[in-house]
Amino acid sequence: MGTSATFTVFFEEPFWVGVLEVHGPPGVRAARHVFGAEPTGPQLSAFAVGRGFEALGWAAARSTPVASSDRAGSGASGAGAGVSPKRAARLAARQARVPGTSTAAQRALQVAREEGRTEGRRVGRAERERRAARRREVAVRKAKDRHRGR
Repeated sequence: MGTSATFTVFFEEPFWVGVLEVHGPPGVRAARHVFGAEPTGPQLSAFAVGRGFEALGWAAARSTPVASSDRAGSGASGAGAGVSPKRAARLAARQARVPGTSTAAQRALQVAREEGRTEGRRVGRAERERRAARRREVAVRKAKDRHRGR
């Protein structure tokens, strides 16, 4: 099985959100981009051509893969060469009825959020400890200066 990717734009109260799902051998990786107001066609084209989509791809590649048992791959529905036009239309209609993001993508986004939260806590704790050590160092220096009569 190869790698397939799906980019879905949907309304998630109160913003419009784009989710990139990458289905591959290790599992499903996902990344999201918050657009804010409803993006127009030209804005989506500019996002796809510009650095926004590239950054989203890198974010999905860095995310932790989640096992996909829900959907094997959104692009592997068999609508390739040799399929009758009626069958291709039925497959396209069926895929249009499928909800925008799979639960595997939602789980991948949740894992990424939790990792970011953990990393933020770790960085914040280190920063607080660094500031506290600096304050202690300044207080000790001031105490020594006072003791020496300076």
